[in-house]
Formats: sequence, structure tokens, C-alpha cells
Amino acid sequence: MLLEEAVAALAVRPDGFYVDGTFGRGGHAEAIRQRLGPDGRLWLIDQDPAAIAQARAAFGNDDRCLIHHGSFTELRALAERQGVAGRIDGLLLDLGVSSPQLDEAARGFSFLRDGPLDMRMDSSRGITAADWLASADAGEIGRVLKEYGEERFARRIAQAIVDRREQGSPVATTGELAELIAAAVPPRERGKHPATRSFQAIRIFLNGELEALSQILEDACGLLAPRGRLAVISFHSLEDRMVKRFMRAKSSTGHVPSELPVIPDALKPIFKLVGKPVRASEAEVAANPRARSAVLRVAERLP
Repeated sequence: MLLEEAVAALAVRPDGFYVDGTFGRGGHAEAIRQRLGPDGRLWLIDQDPAAIAQARAAFGNDDRCLIHHGSFTELRALAERQGVAGRIDGLLLDLGVSSPQLDEAARGFSFLRDGPLDMRMDSSRGITAADWLASADAGEIGRVLKEYGEERFARRIAQAIVDRREQGSPVATTGELAELIAAAVPPRERGKHPATRSFQAIRIFLNGELEALSQILEDACGLLAPRGRLAVISFHSLEDRMVKRFMRAKSSTGHVPSELPVIPDALKPIFKLVGKPVRASEAEVAANPRARSAVLRVAERLP
């Protein structure tokens, strides 16, 4: 989503060094690669084993590309090992789940397709949503739904999940969870499934998505080269709020006491904002309704 806009925002140079921290199915990565020359470099990172398999099939024979299976939170350590921290010309993050992940029922992300209640970005590690819901108490479940999904009926949904579990029938599939939530809450916004916020909340919590985002934003300060760009596409209000606040804070001068004649380095801005937030066009939303909530924000590392 926002493919052309995001790649244009990176201002790709033929000899530049770029990182796609969320490879997905490779649309952004391929657009970046097409703009690189022989001396360009492109690192591809994703937690999803299926995404990495696709990256290796499509990019594995390109000597300009490095493919890493893991979280983008590992980028700093990877860059330090390779001696390239502070030399990255562009970092792209396309947050949330990819369309293939939503479309594959077995991944457990979608309430529209019945399948195992998994929700792990990296299906090779971590606890599944079903296992977590089978052990967490109502207080914890309610907190997650409220904090990560801004769900008004978090306590009611949490209690319904625990009540069902105590009756000897824990929630095991996406369809079961979606039906339980729909029965537990009053009618909501037209055209929006009542399970939307809860599914997002559980996924974000289980995968530590906000914590990971916070880390990579801070890491970007030391990873990007002077005039290197950070481009972030978010789909969830909590993610976008975090990105917006970070970029604003890092692009403004901190509070300087009036008696100081010179601004200390620690208070100088690190980034400058590039343009205004970009949203998907009407044509893209018409072709892919999932793009309606996408927001692209861009910042450039100051020299």
C-alpha cells in the first residue's frame, strides 16, 4: 500500500543503502531495487517465514541484497555487526499485517475467515492467541483489549471469554472468537465488524508491536546516515500516534534555558519532517479497501 508514495519519499539513489524492515510480499522492496544501480544495497527483514521464503526466491540471487528472518528490532545489532550503523540512506516500515497474512485462514489474523486462533507474526515462535486466551484472567484480557484496541466493551468481552472457558469450551478458532464478541457487545458502527478492535488488540499485544515500533524509531536515530530518510506506513491509530509524536519531538528543539547562549547538542533536533502525512488515494482505496486507514509519515536525518 502507498507503494509509489513510500518509495518516492525515500528518494532512492542508485548507489544508496536501503532497508525494508517489513518485507511482506516484496512490493516496496522490488520498487526500491529497480531504482538501485550496481553499487546500491538493499536489506530485507521480516518475521514471517513465508515472507522470507518469498524474499529468498525473488531476491536471493541478487548480491546487492541481504535477507534477514527476524524482527526489525534486530536491525541495530545487525548493522553494528556489519559496520554500517549510521550509513543507511533509507528505512521503510510498513506496519501491521500484510494482505496475504489476512487472507490465509491458518494464520488466525482475520475474523472473516475461520481458522486456528494463532495471530503470531512469526509462526515459528511465541504463544498463540488461543493459548493466551486459555490462560489469561479476565482482568488481563480486558486490559489488553482496552489498551491496545481502545475497545469500549473490553471488560464485557473479556468476561465472556473467561465464562466460556470455565464452561469447558475455550475459544480455539477465529470464527468462535468473532461470534463470541458479536454476541457480547451491542451493535456497533455500520460496516465494521464488532470484533475488529479486539482482534487488532490481541495481535498487537501478542507480537509486542508497539514496543517494537518504539525501539526501531529510537534506533533509527543512530542507524540513518545524514539526510537518510525514515518512512513509516501505519494502519492503527496507536501506531500512527506514536510515529507522529516521535517525529515531531525529534524534529524540534528541546526546551532551552534562557541563560544558555548555545543550544546543547542533546537538545538539537535530529530529524526534519518531510512533507505532510500521506493517505491512500481514492483509486487505491477502491481497489483495496484495507488501504483506507493507511498513513505515511516521513522524516529526514539532519547532518
